[in-house]
Amino acid sequence: MTTQHPDWPAYLAQMESVLGVTLDDARRAELQLQFSRIAGMAAPLMALPLDDRLEIAGVYKA
Repeated sequence: MTTQHPDWPAYLAQMESVLGVTLDDARRAELQLQFSRIAGMAAPLMALPLDDRLEIAGVYKA
């Protein structure tokens, strides 16, 4: 199994554009650090195998 590492700089650049905000270098670096930490904490949960028979959550459609 290969591990994919998100491209946080690209993600942040896209979010800055979409949200119409501009981050300075210090804030951008801190966000990249925090996103990496969050991804590290989430990795074991995301790797947990789920039984194929489990029901998926419903999807809201307006």
